[in-house]
Amino acid sequence: MTGSANSDEDSWFRRFHTSPEAKARLVCLPHAGGSAPFYFPVSRALTPDIEVLAVQYPGRQDRRHEPFLTTIDALADRIAELLRGRDDRPLALFGHSMGGMIAFEVTRRLEAAGTEVHTLFVSGRRAPSRHRNENVHTRTDDGVIDELRRLSGTEMDLLGDDDVVRMILPVVRNDYRAVETYRYQPGPPLAAPVVAFTGTADPVASVDEVRSWSEHTSAGFELVPLAGGHFFLTRHQDVILRHLTDRLVDKGRAHV
Repeated sequence: MTGSANSDEDSWFRRFHTSPEAKARLVCLPHAGGSAPFYFPVSRALTPDIEVLAVQYPGRQDRRHEPFLTTIDALADRIAELLRGRDDRPLALFGHSMGGMIAFEVTRRLEAAGTEVHTLFVSGRRAPSRHRNENVHTRTDDGVIDELRRLSGTEMDLLGDDDVVRMILPVVRNDYRAVETYRYQPGPPLAAPVVAFTGTADPVASVDEVRSWSEHTSAGFELVPLAGGHFFLTRHQDVILRHLTDRLVDKGRAHV
């Protein structure tokens, strides 16, 4: 692998803990406005059995001087390119909200290129074929902030600081644009099984819309409804971690 490729991997993936004996690799993709450190607790909890790579999208935190990628497809193309051929251990993807959309498109690309994906875990995201017309990215700054408050994300305490809000708004607006301009292109169902976590009171992904993920896989599908809104996963981390471990370590031993 060239030095340039290694540099790209270092930019895109955060490995918070070393796991040389890991039985599986889990790539975690953040929500709109989110960043790799959101998954630090997941990495800490799953080490050493599972190696966690958290994706850092360009345009935020230590990549704030890099230009945004403005579409789901562009993000998926780059991430899939960097993951292609990683077959030294079972590979799974986990994505929350926007991250679930990207994880789905990454999985499609990996499978088309011959890289097996053990499991696709999606969280807080309706199935790709369940479209809603949304326009958050075209709203005023106050309108975008109102949407963030409505979803009650884990970083909502930052919204009281006007300087912080103005700093993150370009990132949030770009991510919403990518999400809201995405259009699912029909294709073969995934060969990977799908596990879908959803909040029973999520305003942007109803249980019925999340259940439609079953139409996008030819392998097994599991729906895991949990009490809460869009960021239900922060309340149910232990449950979600147990599902990840069951799939990738306990049930996945035959793959190692």
